[in-house]
Amino acid sequence: MAQALVLERAMELSLRDIELPKTVGPKDVKVRTEVVGVCGSDVHYYQHGRIGPFVVDAPMVLGHEAAGVVIATGSEVSQLSIGDRVCVEPGVPDFSSRASRIGLYNLDPSLTFWATPPDHGCLTPEVVHPADLCFKLPDNVSAAQGAMVEPLAVCVQAASKVDIKPGDIAVVLGAGPIGLLQALTALSSGCSQVFIFDPLDAKLDLADQYDGITPLYGRNGTPAAQIQAATQGWGADVIFECSGAEAAFRGIADLLRPGGTLVCVGMPINPVAVDIVALQVKEITIRTVFRYANVYDRAINLLASGQIDVAPLITGTFTFEDSIAAFERAAKGLPEDVKIQIQMPD
Repeated sequence: MAQALVLERAMELSLRDIELPKTVGPKDVKVRTEVVGVCGSDVHYYQHGRIGPFVVDAPMVLGHEAAGVVIATGSEVSQLSIGDRVCVEPGVPDFSSRASRIGLYNLDPSLTFWATPPDHGCLTPEVVHPADLCFKLPDNVSAAQGAMVEPLAVCVQAASKVDIKPGDIAVVLGAGPIGLLQALTALSSGCSQVFIFDPLDAKLDLADQYDGITPLYGRNGTPAAQIQAATQGWGADVIFECSGAEAAFRGIADLLRPGGTLVCVGMPINPVAVDIVALQVKEITIRTVFRYANVYDRAINLLASGQIDVAPLITGTFTFEDSIAAFERAAKGLPEDVKIQIQMPD
C-alpha cells in the first residue's frame, strides 16, 4: 500500500493508502517523486469525473507531470543509476506497435497514460516506470523545472509540426500554462516576435515579462485588428490555438497571412464550428497535436540552455499533505495562477 492523492469520484479527493504497483521489472526504475505539477486535465477529472470517453469509474491516483530521483533500477537498465535526477514521460506505448515503429508512439492505441482512466498517476511518493521514459535532468535544472518538461513537451511537439523560418511571426491564442509555454517555444524555434491573446489581462501581464512576446490586450481592439496593424495587413505566419475555446475559431483566418499555418493545440470540450472557406481562400494549412513523441530531450535542452525560463510560470507550490487544497485552488481558475505544483515528501 502507498499513500496517494486519490480521486474517488467527481469533486471528491482523498489523501489515503491505495494499492499500487511496486515490482521493478528488468527494464524499469523506481523513482522517488519530488515535484508533481497540477495539469488542467487533472483538474477537469476532479471537477467532472471524465474527459470525453475517459470516465473515472473507480478510484484513480491523479498527476502526470513529475520529476524525482531514481531509487532502484531493473537488471537490464544501463542508462540510469540510483541517485540520478529525472523527469518522467507519463505515456507508455507498445514500442513494437505499428504507430511506434513509424515514430508516432503517442498515437499507439494501446498507450497507457498516467492519470487517464483506468491508469493511476504519480501523486504518490514512489512510482515504477520504464527506464526508457525517464530522462536525466542536468544539474542546473531543478525538480520544479523538471516537472514542467511534460507540458513543455506538448509545445515542442506543436512547434515541430510547423516549418518555422527565422523571423516568422506567430500568434498564440490562450495564455494558460500551455499558451505561455507555446509562446516561449515559438521564440526559441526562430520566431522573431510572438503575439499572445487571452481575455484575462492578468495572464497577459505575465506574458509581458518576456522579451519577444507582445500581449494583445482586448482594450486595444480585436486580435485580428491588432495583428493586421502590426503586420501591415499581411497577417501572422502561424497561429498556435492553445485555448480550446469555441470563440477562438471565429474569424481565426483573419489572423493569418496567405499560406499560413494553424496549429490546433488546445482541445475543445465540444465540437467547434470552423469557417472552412475562409481558410481555403488563403490556403491555410491545419496541423493538429496530441501530446508528444520523441521530444523530451529537446524540452530538457531548452530549459538547461536557459532559452526558456519557466520559473515565472510556477505561481503556487503546495506540500503533499496540502494537495487537496492545491486542487481546490487550481479549480478556482484564478487569473494570477498559471502552474501549481505539489512538493512531495523527502
